[in-house]
Amino acid sequence: MSTLPHFDYLTRILTSSVYDVAAETPLEPARSLSGRLNNTVLLKREDLQPVFSFKIRGAYNKMAALDAEERKRGVITASAGNHAQGVALSARKLGCEATIVMPETTPQIKVDAVRALGGKVVLKGTSYNDAYDHATELVAQSGLTYIPPFDDPDVIAGQGTIGMEIVRQHPQPVHAVFVPVGGGGLAAGIAAFIKHVRPEIKVIGVETRDACAMKKSIDAGERVELKDVGLFADGTAVKLVGEQTFALCRDLLDEIILVDTDDICAAVKDIYDDTRSITEPSGALALAGLKAYTAREGCTGQTLIAVNSGANMNFHRLRHVSERSELGEGNEGIFAVSIPEEPGSFLKFVDLLGNRSVTEFNYRYGDAATAHIFVGIQTTGAADRAAIAAGLATAGFPATDLTDDETAKIHIRYMVGGRSPNVRHEHLVSFEFPERPGALRHFLSHIKSGWNITLFHYRNHGADYGRILVAIDVPPEDNAAFAAFLDSVGYPYEDQTGNAAYRLFLG
Repeated sequence: MSTLPHFDYLTRILTSSVYDVAAETPLEPARSLSGRLNNTVLLKREDLQPVFSFKIRGAYNKMAALDAEERKRGVITASAGNHAQGVALSARKLGCEATIVMPETTPQIKVDAVRALGGKVVLKGTSYNDAYDHATELVAQSGLTYIPPFDDPDVIAGQGTIGMEIVRQHPQPVHAVFVPVGGGGLAAGIAAFIKHVRPEIKVIGVETRDACAMKKSIDAGERVELKDVGLFADGTAVKLVGEQTFALCRDLLDEIILVDTDDICAAVKDIYDDTRSITEPSGALALAGLKAYTAREGCTGQTLIAVNSGANMNFHRLRHVSERSELGEGNEGIFAVSIPEEPGSFLKFVDLLGNRSVTEFNYRYGDAATAHIFVGIQTTGAADRAAIAAGLATAGFPATDLTDDETAKIHIRYMVGGRSPNVRHEHLVSFEFPERPGALRHFLSHIKSGWNITLFHYRNHGADYGRILVAIDVPPEDNAAFAAFLDSVGYPYEDQTGNAAYRLFLG
């Protein structure tokens, strides 16, 4: 008998009941990407499931294990995404009623998808936590069985069948399997199988830098709850991982790699280029981690597998993905450049770039001495960007590399040139607002009379939360009151007053 921890999951996975409703998805080569990375890259296509996500596996396995009386009473869950659809389809297959509690802010397309699968939708609250609290109340009142999204042995085992398929589909050597991590059910299940039958294969989790609850928990040796999480990869935006998934991931994962929004957008494009399919941000998370790993390790000639976990992409987010994918690939750099305000300066600047393409150029007259321009330049990576900045500085054009500056990329690139000589004590703050009616009014109602909003920028990226940049003119004697205001609003925020791009173009 194995001495590895969690050995019982091997049996659970081998005896899982998922294939009445879930498909055995293909393991497909990403030929173009493989050539670029000089490794064999294989994609586990969970985006091809009936609900376009791996979540159907765990949901069905859990529900298939219920007894007749539990099925008769019905099931319930709280979810605004892929788990909701998995539960609804599983309930239809098993002939039981499913109640799905979703936040009132859930996009209508997701509500309609759950209803189309036969789920009874209850809209409650403005967040997942509100929906979850209401679902637990309904469980107590009605006796419905709650179907958890990740922290349950049957759910974990259902997701673990992906690991079983990978081992069967590719018996040849594999260097590493990359798995997205949210609550941890998928990574825990895959690792539980692979580490018991092919322990030489690395199983590597991938999280976003702004939603890395599992990595922080493993590093701390206990579960750590995040105060806020980034929502671009909303399918893995979990503040607190499960108890059982934490134990499995802590014991079985080789490591967790962190990536950012640009990395994910580039991976979405890579998957499209090789498969002509579009994954959701969380669906491309594993491939983003795979690419980061190859860049860090410099490995070549290896077989690397990424789990494409889902394809429930909001169409309106594609614009944002397209804009950011070039940055993620290192094909574009964004710079703030100071040039003399004199005839011929722009031409000299362009000549310095040689054959490079200028992908974006923003400028507005500021003063008679110096012009600050916001420019996008075609590049081949970080070393190339450093060379560009050095070359510009040598020519007397000081440049600041803003390629990794999130505020510059989301907001300031669209707002360059706006200064007001009448603003003396401006504070710049970025917020995440919930996309719901009344959110702006709630914000404005907390602002002290006498404070002027001097800048406001918002752009919808097709997510449940909007990214807002606000400047407010606050007299120095009100600084303490301003700090109290920021905490009282209740929205995640960051002080951006010292941001370099803001200082150059707006401050």
